[in-house]
Amino acid sequence: MTSTTKPKILIAGGGIGGLTAALSLLKRGFPVQVYEQARQLGEVGAGLQLSANTNRVLFALGLRAELEAVVSRPSGKQLRLWDSGESWDYFDLGTVSEQKFGAPYFTIYRPDLMNILASAVEAASPGTIKLGKRIKNVRQDGEGAELEFEDGTSASGDLVVGADGVHSVVRNQLFGDGEPVYSGNMAWRGVMKMDQLPAKLQQSASVLWVGPGAHIVTYPIRRHELLNFVGVVEKAEWTSESWSQQGSVEELHEDFSKWHSHVHALIDQIETPFKWSLRGRKPLQRWSTGRITLLGDACHPTLPFLAQGAAMSIEDGYLLARALDEKSNIGVALQAYDGARIERANKIVSKAEENGKRFHNDEMLDPTKARAFVNREWSEENVSQRYDWLYSYDAERIAL
Repeated sequence: MTSTTKPKILIAGGGIGGLTAALSLLKRGFPVQVYEQARQLGEVGAGLQLSANTNRVLFALGLRAELEAVVSRPSGKQLRLWDSGESWDYFDLGTVSEQKFGAPYFTIYRPDLMNILASAVEAASPGTIKLGKRIKNVRQDGEGAELEFEDGTSASGDLVVGADGVHSVVRNQLFGDGEPVYSGNMAWRGVMKMDQLPAKLQQSASVLWVGPGAHIVTYPIRRHELLNFVGVVEKAEWTSESWSQQGSVEELHEDFSKWHSHVHALIDQIETPFKWSLRGRKPLQRWSTGRITLLGDACHPTLPFLAQGAAMSIEDGYLLARALDEKSNIGVALQAYDGARIERANKIVSKAEENGKRFHNDEMLDPTKARAFVNREWSEENVSQRYDWLYSYDAERIAL
């Protein structure tokens, strides 16, 4: 689209995907407004893994220096058995990532990434992000699209992008498929200071603990000053009305009661653990209708077993901007966007579910079977097969 015909884009949601889309569009000369329901940007502290496919996009947006000032670079990935603590090294995340995939592997504190993205958006176009704007309705006709907010105000533009998360109002009004469904998994999340941990637990690697019905991931964030903890447990039901809430250290210990002493030493250092209901939806075969489209968790919520949730949102935002910039009109652009993204996103959702069964396998109840299972499932060949297609993806060059 030429500079004189750039459509005005309204983005519903100021999370990672919405802000990436906004920055990508602003850099291509599109007028953009982001509407976020929260009164201030920021999320409960947790970590994110930024693999090569993610960092290629963030670097293309000019954020490399800002990222390198706050990220951690894990030395590798280590797998440990839930009860014995026996360990295997199965990934080099340092030079190998750059040599093989063309970009490094980072881990980052989620609020740090949010701050980098929001600052870049506001620097590109001050006043782009509007806070305290909870969406009530979305409408469209042949001439444009409109967001109506619960405070009685509204906004009009040429395209609405629903980046409003797993409980997306935009998706529900577009496709009417109801609320997301509890997956049978809940996640514990916490952050602790690295220098307060016992020396044996101050690791520079990303560690995956696997066991029957549960798993734990830990990795350094914020220049190795903090350690991020995520523990996922299979639970038959989620009884709280809220999808996230504060839990207790005692509950967390109980959920991993038979696990290795190192796990409990880590739990003891979490001041305030939070618990999340992990929810999903059936994959969509279409994200766009007329002048409304979706990105991120609004269209492909995924279990966190491939560490690609943020990556998918970031890829979506960048590819949407590319499509709008490179195609002749909104309809053609959204068709190209759907075509470039849906198959990959739905495959990631499916493969993440497969990985969950691998992480939680009952073969790990028996020590002999557990070792054989790990040696098979985390062989170099199988690891390469599971991850190379993810990390080699290049949102800058993929055909539209």
